[in-house]
Amino acid sequence: MPSHARKNAARQHKELSGLNRRAALQAIRDTLPPAPRARSATTAPSGGPAPEIVPAELIALVQSLTRSGSEHLDEAVRRARRNAGAPSEWNRLVLYSLTDALAYNVLLVGALAAYLQEQGIDPELLRSHLQSPDPDRYVTQQALDLVAGLLGRTVTEGRVEPTWHFVGRHIAERGLAPDRN
Repeated sequence: MPSHARKNAARQHKELSGLNRRAALQAIRDTLPPAPRARSATTAPSGGPAPEIVPAELIALVQSLTRSGSEHLDEAVRRARRNAGAPSEWNRLVLYSLTDALAYNVLLVGALAAYLQEQGIDPELLRSHLQSPDPDRYVTQQALDLVAGLLGRTVTEGRVEPTWHFVGRHIAERGLAPDRN
């Protein structure tokens, strides 16, 4: 479909629904519930200026968790096709895959928000980037543990390593995967 035709179709949809897709997505973001025990990350002790480049560990994190989320989305599509004749199985399996993908996305957003909070990003700028009035809704203990493992922070003596700390450490050790493009 040529670009002009796409724009006309989008314009017609907007006229019918009263919302464009961007505004509709914002309405969804605005109604997301806060994370249980949401918090702000503590600003990291000043060890010098903020990094001039994005740390490789963060790029590896985005790469790893988006790949995992995409695998769950692909699985949802496969299950939707494979189980079309069995509605109860279709409901169960498709929703499992979709909520798993959602969990990876929320965790990734929370980890990146926590990292940026630690770096002392302006709270208003973070709200703008997250398109959310409450960026802390994404910063959970799991996100904080993921960032701690990713950045090589040690676990308190005598404490069992949290799962997401281990995952973050493992992602950092593995590093960046070769680019598929």
